[in-house]
Amino acid sequence: MRPRSPPLTTAHAHRPVSAPRGCAEACTLGVRPVRVSRTNDSLATSPTQLSALKKRESPPARPEARWMLLIHQIPPTPAYLRVKIGRHLARIGAVAIKNSVYALPYDDESQEDFQWVLREVVKGGGDASIVEARFIEGLSDERVIERFQSEREADFRHLAEQARAIAAALPKRGVVPEDRRAELVRQVARLRQRATELAAIDFFGAPGREVVDGLLSGMEARMRPVEGTEPAKASLAREQHQGRTWVTRTGIKVDRMASAWLIRKFIDPEARFKFVPAKGYRPEEGELRFDMFESEFTHEGELCTFEVLVRRFGLTDPALRAIAEIVHDIDVKDAKYGREEAPGIGQLVAGIAAAHADDEQRLARGTALFDDLYAVHSGATRR
Repeated sequence: MRPRSPPLTTAHAHRPVSAPRGCAEACTLGVRPVRVSRTNDSLATSPTQLSALKKRESPPARPEARWMLLIHQIPPTPAYLRVKIGRHLARIGAVAIKNSVYALPYDDESQEDFQWVLREVVKGGGDASIVEARFIEGLSDERVIERFQSEREADFRHLAEQARAIAAALPKRGVVPEDRRAELVRQVARLRQRATELAAIDFFGAPGREVVDGLLSGMEARMRPVEGTEPAKASLAREQHQGRTWVTRTGIKVDRMASAWLIRKFIDPEARFKFVPAKGYRPEEGELRFDMFESEFTHEGELCTFEVLVRRFGLTDPALRAIAEIVHDIDVKDAKYGREEAPGIGQLVAGIAAAHADDEQRLARGTALFDDLYAVHSGATRR
């Protein structure tokens, strides 16, 4: 356990403060000046008048800071210092919003993480400051969150590629040979450790974590000495899954849109949906989670959540099989089925996400999209 550093004392300025050098073009820091007023008590002749006067003259509440920023200047020598600081910032999940300006979500852990980096910078002869901030102009919170998600998504995608490379070395069928199992177990364990590290800095639920977890879980199941292949799950009874609350992560995209459509159209017509943060949610009794870490329905092996739902509920409609292949190619990004419709449907889903921040609106538009897609493939099947 690393030693706890002393708390950072942050003084809120009582005068207008300009943005620190290095982030002036990227953001305006929200620092509200304190307004000082003097009241002549003789003017307030009654408690009611005095209360009204105080209420009128009191400044509005200062919005809470949303971000911790580290602003640093690193000397040109020694050259390794910049590399060392960069690796440390990557390890704690900070993202660059401007040259030499890095952001983390505002909390005590972020403050402590930045304090360790600050000490490394100062020890190497540089200079650094830690700032509590909110964005007023220029960058928005949404844009910064997109940067966090983009970097973590790239990390998860790279990890998924490594997992597929290891999976390719496994036998197509049957038990993994004993002379290869030990090394494969070590390789998968390293990937699992990396996935855990990425999950710890995945602050805003970036896409890709479920893909990685499904791949690793599938390989771990295959390498168990007792069973060479993952046991097939029996089809679930739809009548036992009626009128339920189905929970998934906020910011729904293709797999969650399609899965919610599938649930309401083919599994639970009275389904209610709840959209929750990717981290820290504790399900209530009777809720069913999908496309979330450690949920009842999520990626399994190379299957996306939509495919898992189709398989586990025994849905045999050929049109659903076609949609499952399209959703897989968009979500998992491995071109497994090479569906020619996938790029176009992927663009439509991206457009829905860009145009609608609210998940209920995304679901409504996504439902219409998959209704139409189902109609196309049902018609093709009938013909």
